[in-house]
Amino acid sequence: MVDRALALLGAFDARRRSLTLGELARRSGIPTSSALRLAGRLVAWGALERDAEGRFSIGLRLWEVASLAPRAQGLKQVAMPYMGDLEEVTRQHVLLAVRDGDQGLLVERLSSHLAMPVLYRVGGRLPLHSTGVGLVLLAHADTDFQEEVLARPLVHEPEKVAVSPAALRRTLAAIRREGSHTLRRRAPQPLVSVACPVFGDDDRIAAALSVVVPMEHAEPRLLVPAVRTAARAISRGLGAQRSIGLVPAP
Repeated sequence: MVDRALALLGAFDARRRSLTLGELARRSGIPTSSALRLAGRLVAWGALERDAEGRFSIGLRLWEVASLAPRAQGLKQVAMPYMGDLEEVTRQHVLLAVRDGDQGLLVERLSSHLAMPVLYRVGGRLPLHSTGVGLVLLAHADTDFQEEVLARPLVHEPEKVAVSPAALRRTLAAIRREGSHTLRRRAPQPLVSVACPVFGDDDRIAAALSVVVPMEHAEPRLLVPAVRTAARAISRGLGAQRSIGLVPAP
């Protein structure tokens, strides 16, 4: 029952926010009669909503429960003031992401109304190997996980260009050495992303913070110190010693 309920919820994505019963059954792999019965239970609880035309969408009760996730909630509370400062200065996008399995998860994004279009929404997943925040998260992940990722056939998104494992390995080493990463991308729009790590009270990486700006307006020599300062302040707020140069107690 639980697996089927999760399959129904998993049928929705950013491109399919509203589904008919037939679409819900087909995308979840659950027979229509069973999908209808289970969807009714989810509607009654508030995990799904159904409109006058009979289409289903994710319910607010599910959002309410998800907002209680401690890994994102405490992080966001500490990070928001510093993200607001960066957004005010850049007038573009400020992203905060965490690693969830083998992908990044965007837990917050502040965007000026004049900001350029970007690919990723809050709650959306992003590749670790071809985004600014993703590369920072990957660079500070466990060695075994890094090797697992490097062993896969990887493709840069959205350019669809193959990733060189050797080049990616050098990039990850540079990120750890420099404490930041500047990613330049020309498609679908020319942009620059500057990302830095955020550490938690266990002095392990907790998140990655970045700004995304149009390439023609980018000044990495100014953006890197600004993002690094904000990331260190968030790390201090989370109780990290690493962010202020202290060695954790053994």
